[in-house]
Amino acid sequence: MSYSETISAPSPTSQPFTVPADGHWTAVEKTIFRFVFLYFLIQALPLDAQFFVNLVDFNGGYTRYLFNLSHYAPRFFGPEDTFVNWGVVLVFAAIGSVVWSFRNDSKTDYDQLYYWLRVILRYRLALGVIAYGFIKLFPLQAPLPSISNLNTAYGDHTAWKLFSLSLGIVPNYESFLGAVELAGGLLLLNRKTATIGTLILLPFLGNVFFSNLAYEGGEYVYSGLLITFALVLFAFDAIRLFRLLSLELPASPNRFHLVLNEQWQRYGRFALKSAFILFTVLLYGFTTYSTYRNGSVRFPKTPGLPGAAGLYNVSEFRVGGKTLPYAKNDPVRWQDVVFETWNTISIKSNRPVRIVNTVTEKLPATDRTGGSTEEDYEFAGSQGRHYYRYTVDPARNLLTLKNSNPNYAAETLQLTYTKAGNGQIILAGLDEKRDSVYAVLDKINKKYLIDEAAKAGRRGSLKL
Repeated sequence: MSYSETISAPSPTSQPFTVPADGHWTAVEKTIFRFVFLYFLIQALPLDAQFFVNLVDFNGGYTRYLFNLSHYAPRFFGPEDTFVNWGVVLVFAAIGSVVWSFRNDSKTDYDQLYYWLRVILRYRLALGVIAYGFIKLFPLQAPLPSISNLNTAYGDHTAWKLFSLSLGIVPNYESFLGAVELAGGLLLLNRKTATIGTLILLPFLGNVFFSNLAYEGGEYVYSGLLITFALVLFAFDAIRLFRLLSLELPASPNRFHLVLNEQWQRYGRFALKSAFILFTVLLYGFTTYSTYRNGSVRFPKTPGLPGAAGLYNVSEFRVGGKTLPYAKNDPVRWQDVVFETWNTISIKSNRPVRIVNTVTEKLPATDRTGGSTEEDYEFAGSQGRHYYRYTVDPARNLLTLKNSNPNYAAETLQLTYTKAGNGQIILAGLDEKRDSVYAVLDKINKKYLIDEAAKAGRRGSLKL
């Protein structure tokens, strides 16, 4: 394996930037490069245990498997991603560069090292943006809001949840964002188009980074890491592009390129690149589409009580045999109840909710239903409602409700249900305190703008 060099001839009318034919780097350039090389090598390569945990975790299908691998970043202080980890990497890189500087590196080919650093960052960045691109292209990242979400007051959502819901109500726009991310990632797979890919991804990732900061999302550290990868890749052509486009001066072409002399090297390169495309683009794209066709991964899969989905007003409510009239500030009385199409019931009351503040992207480990804490999207980042997963015993007309919020994991209700006609459901049984509870639910035939707009189309008239 060797490298050939191409040097541009100086223009007779100007003094273009040229590179010595022997490819020498100055002492300052070498010092800076040693640090940059070690820093980004540590950031890009799997060097801690979490990567290998993800590597053997097949629970949840290939979509989740590759997504978790792509989301890897070295972490030294707990499971959360923080900029402190960058500081640790910086210290390691600084120590390594000092040790390297004391070695006799007269035979070190810095052009070759720079080439391989760009290769590693190209494919690492491509892996990250392609993984996110597909779950946007087939809108899994932010699903359409649930009935409970639509009946939760705006101020009862955290900033992150509002951002996710805002993205979820426009799935076509979410798909467009995924297509842009995929385009940039695919362009990185070819060395000649990598700079174009970084020009697409830098503003895109910058928007993701600042959106996460503005809406208190948890992906700002990871998106910032991807930005640094893109900046290093773009730096290779940045000066030459500036000279050519802004200063209108001649620019030197790429001074070296990879030459594979051995047949096994050429076949090996082709095999590795083909495997990356097969597993990261084709297989991941197919499984992501299949997951999308099977329904949102954000919500449970178990069907709910047949014919019950919708919003219900609580017209009568008794606890311990005592009738509680409607009062907005009552911490006990139910105000309204939502039956989702899946096995979730949400109850609105003035009882405080300890919020589950999930702000990072994740896919459930399995398609588990019931009390799985991994399917927390519907109640994460929201207050004002308590969410319960339930099972149905049709023989006894019995619903067993278990609070989905892990902060109330021990809370269970057992309620019999009676369908009284005209959309009315009567619930009676024992609440979480083992007190008797009785609630009359009257279904509200409520129309939602998001549904009516989809029926009417862009130019249709809306009637609510």
